[in-house]
Amino acid sequence: MAKYMDVHHGMEGITAEQLRQAHQADLAIEADEGVHFEAAWADPEAGIIYCLSEAPSPDAVQRIHERTGHRADEIHPVPLSV
Repeated sequence: MAKYMDVHHGMEGITAEQLRQAHQADLAIEADEGVHFEAAWADPEAGIIYCLSEAPSPDAVQRIHERTGHRADEIHPVPLSV
């Protein structure tokens, strides 16, 4: 499976607890689409959240995010890492 980094904008002021809850919501249903969300990071001041996942497609990632109420604004493949 491929890795993807997705980005959510407009999340100014998000708290650590809100980020944890959103990530947990994704984890609770990720298997429905064959996705595994590995980590999530946030910059509350800039209002940006980043999520790293392993998934069969970017559409599968988006479907999970849509079902949990936080659609990604961008989804980027991550073909190389060290």
